[in-house]
Amino acid sequence: MSEQVHKVVIIGSGPAGWTAAIYAARAQLDPVVYVGVPKANPGPVLPGGQLMLTTDVENYPGFPDGVAGPEMMSMFQKQAERFGTRVIGEDIERIEFSDGTTPHTLHTSGGGLVRTHAVIIATGATANWLGLESELRLAQTGGGVSACAVCDGALPMFRDKHLAVVGGGDTAMEEATYLTKFASKVSVIHRRDELRASKVMQERFLSQPNAEVLWNKVVVDVLGEQTEHGEKIRAVTLEDTQSGERSDLDVQGLFVAIGHTPATRFLRDTGLAFDDAGYIMLNDRSSRTNIPLVFAAGDVADARYRQAITAAGMGCQAALDAEHDLGSIA
Repeated sequence: MSEQVHKVVIIGSGPAGWTAAIYAARAQLDPVVYVGVPKANPGPVLPGGQLMLTTDVENYPGFPDGVAGPEMMSMFQKQAERFGTRVIGEDIERIEFSDGTTPHTLHTSGGGLVRTHAVIIATGATANWLGLESELRLAQTGGGVSACAVCDGALPMFRDKHLAVVGGGDTAMEEATYLTKFASKVSVIHRRDELRASKVMQERFLSQPNAEVLWNKVVVDVLGEQTEHGEKIRAVTLEDTQSGERSDLDVQGLFVAIGHTPATRFLRDTGLAFDDAGYIMLNDRSSRTNIPLVFAAGDVADARYRQAITAAGMGCQAALDAEHDLGSIA
């Protein structure tokens, strides 16, 4: 084990993690960011978070012409490094939290042990994907497949187009209703003959003139075609869950709304408090968890908003809370 004890280690490299790093570095806390390593399954997980799968970000202040998600995360990282943030391309696989009187111990994917007084967890939440090769390929290349309608639905590539949403819960209804503002038609694809969403959310969507539900259907393939701007979605192949019959639905966008999974598996059995869905629970409207000098920020603790701007704000909170709570230790 290294003799060095860090003041603060940040786990995660999305908007929350990099914002926490910027604030912590400027406060002379010498932050170390573990950005993680790319993973392919069950869906694409990349250092930089969900924005690495977003081609154009148009709703983040300060970018009047929009900015590509990966470019934005690169700028966040450069800003953090400008103030002395150290960046390490490994995962944190296991943590032994202390009671706050001694350093926490972190185990890295490279086999190392890291000690730190404070930990900021900003590992985010990954969208649940269907798991189709074609779906993930088009999601990663900006081909018209997305897991966030609020993030991407207003982009020019989706306006006045026929769009599809996969899902049947409240989130799917909320995203589908949002898309009706921009699309020529929105088709919700659901594997059963009734929706799981609340009646209010169902009625809100179904009351729109350009809304429809395709019952007892699952997406078994996403069909693309080459354009001057690269491969774009042209249709999805549906399979009827009762008859097994297959058909193609011509759409120019596919939004997968079957939930998110917070990246907290490596934190199980550590004493950290989670809600029923696996999101980290925070105390007193702050970034503080139930463990001293352990903080959480971004989608890993936010099941509601899941936006880059809210994640960045939570990263700011976590760094300020850490600076305050470290006190004379830091």
